[in-house]
Amino acid sequence: MTTIKTTCSRCGDVELTPHDLALELDPGEDRGTYRFTCPSCGEIERRPANARVVSVLLATGVVYEIVRTDPITEDEIESFVSALNTEPNPFRLLTH
Repeated sequence: MTTIKTTCSRCGDVELTPHDLALELDPGEDRGTYRFTCPSCGEIERRPANARVVSVLLATGVVYEIVRTDPITEDEIESFVSALNTEPNPFRLLTH
């Protein structure tokens, strides 16, 4: 099984498996953040992941999600509410 070495801010170097990590990717970017729970102290750790780290983590099978970090604006909310109020089939909005 693949072993991934990283560092806990409290415990120092730790070894994890791909199942122990999760990758959060920035939309449209080749970077993000990976997180894990330290096997020694139980603290949740977050580390930046540049393009090289993202590539390695994905190649080893680490699960990922694309995370939008910018907040939803008031205009976006108003547009969505307006669309809900005028669309006879609101589920159609999910395809856009």
